[in-house]
Amino acid sequence: MNAFDGVDPAMRRIETEFQLLNLAKIGLTAYELDLREHDAESLFVAFGQPDFVWVRGGNVFTLRAALARSGADSLIVDRLRADALVYAGFSAGGCVLAPSLLGLEECDPTDDALSMYGTVEFDGLHILDRPFIPHLGSSDHPENKILTQVAAAYARQGEPYWALRDGQALVVDGGSIALL
Repeated sequence: MNAFDGVDPAMRRIETEFQLLNLAKIGLTAYELDLREHDAESLFVAFGQPDFVWVRGGNVFTLRAALARSGADSLIVDRLRADALVYAGFSAGGCVLAPSLLGLEECDPTDDALSMYGTVEFDGLHILDRPFIPHLGSSDHPENKILTQVAAAYARQGEPYWALRDGQALVVDGGSIALL
């Protein structure tokens, strides 16, 4: 939920409950692990050995800063590379897996990350081989237009990217990658 750190606390609480309820509806037992409450040492203990992590959307820079400050970024990357964890989520949750977050400042302000965490991280987790751009072709999503412009900028530079419309999934399993 740390992509929602800059949101009104009551709205964040409602969204947390919504995410947990939806995961329960598909048979997953989940709880919130608030990265604001941890450093690398305490996070390692609190994180435990989960089967999966669900990382919701929101502000990609707030999420990335929370991951870096808490040490969750290294923990997640290590577990993914060891094939010991399933990582799932949407929007900002997918974006942080890219090599870089450059361009996403066009739709997500960096101010919250800077004020809450004292830094803005443009380096992604380097799990994906290229940038991840959500909501493309999703005309009812409020960020569709600006993200279409971000995608166009990547295209002009000849940089490949993962383009996902709402409802699609990028599934990475070892060396196999499928856009569903």
